[in-house]
Amino acid sequence: MKILFTRSIQSPLLELIPKEYEVVMWKEENRVMPRKELLKEVADADAIFTNLTDQLDAEFFEHAKKLKIVSTMAVGFDNIDVQEATKRGIPVGHTPDVLSEAVAELAFTLMFACARRVFESMQFIKENKWESWGPYLFAGQKISGAKLGIIGMGRIGRILAKQAKALNMEVVYTNRRPNPQTEAELNVEYRELEVLLKESDYVVMLAPASNETYHMMGYEQFALMKPTSIFVNVSRGTTVDEEALHQILVEKKIFAAGLDVFEVEPIHPNHPLLSLENVIAVPHIGSATKETRDKMVEIAVINILNGLKGNRLLHTVNEEVYQ
Repeated sequence: MKILFTRSIQSPLLELIPKEYEVVMWKEENRVMPRKELLKEVADADAIFTNLTDQLDAEFFEHAKKLKIVSTMAVGFDNIDVQEATKRGIPVGHTPDVLSEAVAELAFTLMFACARRVFESMQFIKENKWESWGPYLFAGQKISGAKLGIIGMGRIGRILAKQAKALNMEVVYTNRRPNPQTEAELNVEYRELEVLLKESDYVVMLAPASNETYHMMGYEQFALMKPTSIFVNVSRGTTVDEEALHQILVEKKIFAAGLDVFEVEPIHPNHPLLSLENVIAVPHIGSATKETRDKMVEIAVINILNGLKGNRLLHTVNEEVYQ
């Protein structure tokens, strides 16, 4: 049995893989496995350990003649043609539940950093511009007691709401449909998107990537927000029209934006958003705590081993393959 790893994984958890299995691993740590190499290596692979940087489309599955299991080290799977996998009877495994707290923590990190103008202040010192204390020097926005609007009340949204309550924040949310149970448990209120944007001091995007959510935040939506409000995206870059966000920020129609994800990744250093002082951008590190990433590797490997033995995966995207 051959297991293809599309990224370099240095972890003792790989010792879970029996010695009789052949492990082929892309060695360049911070570089995506080239498409040509991917299609070549998957031709005789029985399983693949993949992530969101790999496009597993119809062409990929045409080359993957022996493939029995796809395991992604991610919660999202919009880079995988799940329908093609299902058609071929290939279960697709992912790693939900383990990264929700880490992503929620990063959302708050970006909220605080934007609100208190941390990056601007640091640059101010580095450029030797700090001459004295000033009454309104880098005065920002408060978080305690403010209103948080969450777009997408899934696992991460629920954790974010709990954390916000500890800061005495009022929490509203929007979703495909209201969830009375969540509202009762967390003391949050449902709003239509337009109302949420008008009311909220902070808006955190947690919606998954789909045709339905593509550019759901455009100029018209951003223009509904308060001039003092802050937008944070820790979900998927395709949910935001980046050109519209840039224009809104230049026009100072919102206060700031904190971004962990982008429509094209890696984002180009000359991207207009990166030229703005009121934007804090980080390279898709939502789940990047050592504990979380280790757990994701463990689940992804166990998914592969279960699949190769003909057993159910720990977490399967396309459960219908078992029917």
